[in-house]
Amino acid sequence: MSNPQAVPLAVSPALLALLQRLARRQTADQRLVRRAAILLALAADPCVEAAARRLGLTRLTVRQWRDRWLQATPALQQAEQEQAPEPALLARIAQVLADAPRPGAPATFSPEQIVRLVAVACEPPEKSGRPIDHWTARELADEVKKRGIVQGISPRSAGRFLKRGRPAAAQKPLLAEH
Repeated sequence: MSNPQAVPLAVSPALLALLQRLARRQTADQRLVRRAAILLALAADPCVEAAARRLGLTRLTVRQWRDRWLQATPALQQAEQEQAPEPALLARIAQVLADAPRPGAPATFSPEQIVRLVAVACEPPEKSGRPIDHWTARELADEVKKRGIVQGISPRSAGRFLKRGRPAAAQKPLLAEH
């Protein structure tokens, strides 16, 4: 039974075939497969509640992907009218079904600051007048603040940047283990 308030999806036969191919792909990201299945279910029956029940998802999830598809429909139709090649259309569909950027706090340190921090860590501490053999996180944090590379950084953050950027096969640790 179809809901009279259900919003039908405008899915051309070509886009429908691409969605079906994406939903059957063994190597595709399973999130994309599930999202393609949502759109296929809505193309067959625009009732959000029925699609959610059939797929074992919440109505909110089904409605979210329906709305994303509806928002992208004009661009997809234009690409079809311009006879975009099949791989390009498939890439556009995948883009519609991809995760949206997530909000979050802006980065505290710029890539340039991080690179400069790592460069300091690659120098011998004696060059900076530090009476130590190896950098500790605390000494490194103090040095990059002293040089004006960053206004403030905790020893833990300095150590984390170094651990993340250090190659697995590094012979000599950049930081002394304290």
